[in-house]
Amino acid sequence: MGAGPGGGEALSAVDGGLVALGQLVAADGLGLGVAAVSEPGLEPAGPAEAAAAAAMPPRRRLEFLAGRRAARRALRAVGLDCGEIPRSGRLPVFPPGRTASISHSTGIAVAVAGAPGRDLPVGCDLELRPLPREAARLVLREDEESLLAGAGLPPGADALWSVTELFSAKEAAWKALTVMTGEGREAPERSLRGLRVSPCGDGLRVCLRADPAHAVRVRVVRVGAGAFSYVTGRAGTRG
Repeated sequence: MGAGPGGGEALSAVDGGLVALGQLVAADGLGLGVAAVSEPGLEPAGPAEAAAAAAMPPRRRLEFLAGRRAARRALRAVGLDCGEIPRSGRLPVFPPGRTASISHSTGIAVAVAGAPGRDLPVGCDLELRPLPREAARLVLREDEESLLAGAGLPPGADALWSVTELFSAKEAAWKALTVMTGEGREAPERSLRGLRVSPCGDGLRVCLRADPAHAVRVRVVRVGAGAFSYVTGRAGTRG
């Protein structure tokens, strides 16, 4: 996946937890790219990226450019080249035949890309700062709270999840479901509480509450005290 020259110090800050993700993501038919804001030579790849970056404050500009670099690395991991990546609103717009998703956290950008011919939704999210338990009310509804670690389920029950992991899973699914709904580039829900998460094998199933047939499977990987989540494919009405 290659952090690029100068990126090693930033990547080590997440305890090397991202190092093994390339092979894991590849097993699901995806490419992974990682970049750090500390890498030298972060420059726009074309006029659209330059115009977007020019309007941003310095820190956000570096995150934006690192994200574009991570996306190009993810696409190269599946054998695809890509020039500049413009945006529509806050969402990246990829050339025909290329699909990818970008996420940032604490100076690290991660992207996943779909392989050629893989007609499946793509979404990822990286959260390296853990969320407090109190944040659950912003992410979950009552019918989801039993998934939380410490929710009082008996020994031997399904694996439980942190607020950070459930938040990350919903964020990754939100990006993929935006594409699946066929509603242009608008978000399907204004709040993550408009999505419902439930167990699905060793991962999670996330659907639109308003239309449960729109659902994806999400794999969640712990990275230090945080989490990296990515969509592995569509999910049936029963997961």
